[in-house]
Amino acid sequence: MPVRVMIVDDSHFFQTRLKEIIGKNANLQVVAVASNGREAVEMVAKAKPDIITMDFEMPVMDGVTAVRHIMAENPTPILMFSSLTYEGARITLDALAAGALDFIPKDFAEVSRNSVTLTQKLHERLLTLARQAKSTPVVSSANTATRHAATADRVTPLPKRQPLTSSRPRVESTKSSSTKKTFSKPKLLVVGASTGGPVALTDVLTKLPGNFPIPILLVQHMPENFTKAFAERLNKQCAIEVREAVDGDTLRPGVALLAPGGKQMMLDSRGSKVKVMPDDVRINYKPSLDITFGSAANSLSDRVLGVVLTGMGSDGCKGAELLKQKGAQIWSQDEASCVIYGMPMAVARANLSDRILPLKEIGIEIANEVT
Repeated sequence: MPVRVMIVDDSHFFQTRLKEIIGKNANLQVVAVASNGREAVEMVAKAKPDIITMDFEMPVMDGVTAVRHIMAENPTPILMFSSLTYEGARITLDALAAGALDFIPKDFAEVSRNSVTLTQKLHERLLTLARQAKSTPVVSSANTATRHAATADRVTPLPKRQPLTSSRPRVESTKSSSTKKTFSKPKLLVVGASTGGPVALTDVLTKLPGNFPIPILLVQHMPENFTKAFAERLNKQCAIEVREAVDGDTLRPGVALLAPGGKQMMLDSRGSKVKVMPDDVRINYKPSLDITFGSAANSLSDRVLGVVLTGMGSDGCKGAELLKQKGAQIWSQDEASCVIYGMPMAVARANLSDRILPLKEIGIEIANEVT
């Protein structure tokens, strides 16, 4: 049976073009079209789509509000269409926090000229997200995301960079699915994610204390402009400091540097500063977790803790192998808590994961491991 798609967009042109693009794949079928968020909320119960494409700027009810209503009343996988502006990034992050699973750039030129790249990308996202949702119910992810959305503007984080105290009680988590081994104490934490990553990274980083004793590097697959907005959002929610990395930044305890979208982030030979490199057309992901993992392996060897979170594809697997060869440890998110079990699955299937943990435990276990 084809995947049932509902299109939500106030532009008749985009409605028509999306129907044409989606209709090119026999495994996809458009079953409903809504012109604003309110129509979408009312239609979803009757049309019962497997997945929804959602615009964010619409009359009557905007896309973010519609996402919140749909996830509360009839949880359904949602793929947002987003503009590639800073403001568009902020709105998209709100939609992801509200329960949308992923986003795709809304490029008028690409849609108008019948871009093969856009067609392939849209087909892949719709099929992957819908099929993953059938095996992993979207309800629990939506509830988690909604909690983040509800607290995003009113979180009062712990004071940043507090002095370390040895008397801080150790936080306990439930039993993990892997046997813990003995490793060197990490000097650097590197965390990577793709689809579902903004919510997952928020969950992990908000559980780290303000006195977190080592530097952090973050790699999230995102376009340019998005990472700056995402870093600012995380910084407001977390006890640690989070900001977008700049070439030459010095690694500091309790500071998380997020790789800029469209570029690559590496470490210098001493492992004390980051290098932000221009785009390389030979590399699929920009930023790429493989690049950052590999650089950390070369600079800090076994003193790295690498964590692979939810995401499509296998980015991070080759870099994780380099880290393992140096004696570092790799953790990965378990299948049940992933939006897309791609990146963590690649690492786990390659027998590179020292620990496989549900999302809710990862931040707690990192704090226990490092502090």
